[in-house]
Amino acid sequence: EDGLYGGHVVMLGATPESRQAALAALRAFPGGLQVGGGITSENAKEYLEAGASHVIVTSHVFHGGAVDHKRLSTLVETVGRAKLVLDLSCRRVAGSAGDEKPVYKVVTDRWQKWTDLEVNEKTLQDLAKHCDEFLVHGVDVEGLQSGIEEPLVRILAASPIPVTYAGGVRSLEDMERIRQLGDGRVDATIGSALDIFGGAL
Repeated sequence: EDGLYGGHVVMLGATPESRQAALAALRAFPGGLQVGGGITSENAKEYLEAGASHVIVTSHVFHGGAVDHKRLSTLVETVGRAKLVLDLSCRRVAGSAGDEKPVYKVVTDRWQKWTDLEVNEKTLQDLAKHCDEFLVHGVDVEGLQSGIEEPLVRILAASPIPVTYAGGVRSLEDMERIRQLGDGRVDATIGSALDIFGGAL
């Protein structure tokens, strides 16, 4: 009804129920939603055909703690760069938490496995050649409504393609702070802070 394009449908479990719920949502709003969670080169087309504007992929394109360029190339060949969102959700590396410029590395498999890939300007420049957008959760603050990862938002401002930050947003002031830190180039997504999920917004 509101024409709110670009929302995320994320399957948090590889169950038939979550898959069917995701497909139903995509069919209800063709071209309006992105879908993620267990997306691979083998099943991505099904979700696009069901109405997804993009597929969001993380774990499938990482192997042994690094980007699997063969899998990434196959995925781009299968769905097309314009339909692919790479999820670079990350955590602060221990020991850099108190620094002004902490190091962030991508985590996969429900954010339990660390990779060697650092989220920085070079990574964003390199991977932007293969996708249409980035989605980046600040995992350490995700769902806590405790404030955003400000250094991470500053890093994301260097992205040459659209990038959406998620994690820790608790107010409209946080949204404005993301706009300021990201030089107006970083979008944001809100989950836990919305009233439909028990939040105040």
